[in-house]
Amino acid sequence: MCYAISINEPKLEKLAERIGKASRATIEINFSEELYRPYHFVSGFTFPDFPVAIEDKMELFKWGLIPAWVKDEKSANDLRSNTLNAKSETIFDKPSFRKAITTQRCIIPINGFIEWQTLDKEKQPYFIKPNDESLFLLGGLYDKWINPETGEFLNTFSIITTEANPLMAEIHNSKKRMPLILDDKNIDTWLDKKSSKDVIQRIFRPYDQTKMTAYQISKMVNSTKNNRNIPEILNPIEVMPEQGQLSLF
Repeated sequence: MCYAISINEPKLEKLAERIGKASRATIEINFSEELYRPYHFVSGFTFPDFPVAIEDKMELFKWGLIPAWVKDEKSANDLRSNTLNAKSETIFDKPSFRKAITTQRCIIPINGFIEWQTLDKEKQPYFIKPNDESLFLLGGLYDKWINPETGEFLNTFSIITTEANPLMAEIHNSKKRMPLILDDKNIDTWLDKKSSKDVIQRIFRPYDQTKMTAYQISKMVNSTKNNRNIPEILNPIEVMPEQGQLSLF
């Protein structure tokens, strides 16, 4: 799955430029820069706000999709922990996602994500990032919910996941999943509301592992008691030979 990510690019313009380069469009930023908070590490279960690209604009959305049909605030809060991710294999069937996936697709630019390998009941975290030091462009879907009790509008999103590529299957060896990372060639199709179901489903593929770098990081990220939103949290740790390393590195 994908519940912990890093989006530590300090300039919104860099995020917009990266998506614009892939889509050959000018991405307009539709919120104040003061509202943007970069994260070295953030968990989806804190429901943080992220810059999200929709068509030719970027807006601030909260992680944890709340469908427009949800009737009250309690139901919304109960649901969003279960909609941080949307499984690509069932996304067209699930009530929370089946409308959004047809016309409400979005892109979430990130620097990388964190996943855990389970060995002898121990969980070793890894940081996964692009080889070229740019950004991953994750495929997601969004919805806009109105709180009937307050009248407040809430923009929310979910990150889509696929089966893992060989590298991620070795790291995320319990679930063998990974986020949907979009190739640049698919960006325009992904954002086009007219793209058909068949076309969208062909994009649901594991990302090329040769375009990714993964390394072990400190187990400090395993505990919510630690301050995990610091630059040092993403530093690689030294791996002793007897601990072993992934054969794919």
